[in-house]
Amino acid sequence: MLTVNSNNKSLLDPKATAQAGFEALRQARPREALSHFDQLVGVGVADASVYCAMAIAHHRLNSAVNASKAIDQALLLAGANFQMLLLKADMLAEQGAHREASGNYLAAVRSVPSGEQLSPALLTEFERAKRCCDAYADEWEASIRKRLAGSAASASATTSRVSDAVDILFGHKKVYPQQPRYFHLPGLAAVPFFDPAAFAWVAELESHTAGIRAELEVVMRDHAAFKPYVEGNPNRPNAVQNSQNGMLNNPDWSAFYLWKAGKLVAENAARCPNTVKALEAVPLTHIPNRSPSVLFSLLRPGAHIPPHNGLINTRLIVHLPLIVPGQCRLRVGNETREWQAGKVWLFDDTIEHEAWNDSAETRVILIFEVSRPDVSEAEHQQISSVFEALDAHSGQTPEWEI
Repeated sequence: MLTVNSNNKSLLDPKATAQAGFEALRQARPREALSHFDQLVGVGVADASVYCAMAIAHHRLNSAVNASKAIDQALLLAGANFQMLLLKADMLAEQGAHREASGNYLAAVRSVPSGEQLSPALLTEFERAKRCCDAYADEWEASIRKRLAGSAASASATTSRVSDAVDILFGHKKVYPQQPRYFHLPGLAAVPFFDPAAFAWVAELESHTAGIRAELEVVMRDHAAFKPYVEGNPNRPNAVQNSQNGMLNNPDWSAFYLWKAGKLVAENAARCPNTVKALEAVPLTHIPNRSPSVLFSLLRPGAHIPPHNGLINTRLIVHLPLIVPGQCRLRVGNETREWQAGKVWLFDDTIEHEAWNDSAETRVILIFEVSRPDVSEAEHQQISSVFEALDAHSGQTPEWEI
């Protein structure tokens, strides 16, 4: 091969020089490979593949500093290249720079577009990179949880929230914000389930479970009493989505209303006087033409209510389980619970939620809505005024749901 003159690139055949360097590297002659690559660098024609090969050669010669410089230059020229990022990660891992190595393994994995078809060899390396990411994540998570367990504050009330934050940090849980489909009051915490003990009326309502269930059982003998919860109406919020999810006009999820959209359903309420009386002590939400709504909610065997979000974040949805055969559960955000007969819970339905009845029997609960305790009375009155103004302007009765 011709002698290189740095002032005369015409004396060098870049393609032949690069090929000679790659072949020497393939035959485990790293010093010879570097002599070819150095020529290319000297005349300014080395590309990303040459710098990557230089990094491999220096790595084989145990020259960590030069290997690092070469791979950094390769990445500068090539951008987020999977093989180059993986090589850098491997080199950093060998040097004990585990934090930096983990970042490059993660960058390597993320550099491969979702769904891209990889060759068998690249797929093997891709899976190895993911295992390295997981291994580092497991080590750090174990270290964090060990430190938390030994913390003086490990028994404090914030522990569960910090534990949830760690779960989110390592991808075990997702962040589920409030996403009301109609009205959002800023500044309210996204708390999936509220503590029933904080609501003075809960224990009294629970004490009426048997009487409420007795009235429900009589109503259930009338098979026509329950109507699909999602009934066909093009003006109903989210009607299209519910149709796509298979819930539109589906009797698997049915309702028997005592109050609906702020009005007493007199005929139905007359059939359940003890239930109506038990609810007198409950601070139901009141918004003209919208709230309260109170209903028996029936979910048939095998039914699934798909993920969805409620309309307004200033209320809480309350469940009093009445007929619960087991294997019936509700997920709100990251938290999934099974209903227990006679045990009230309250949740924020603007956080994504879904429900299942995996049993062979029907599940029925009493559902109603109360105001969030962290929304002031003045705010509730102003919110009512907002909706009254909307209704007056439109001149129509709104479609609303609990």
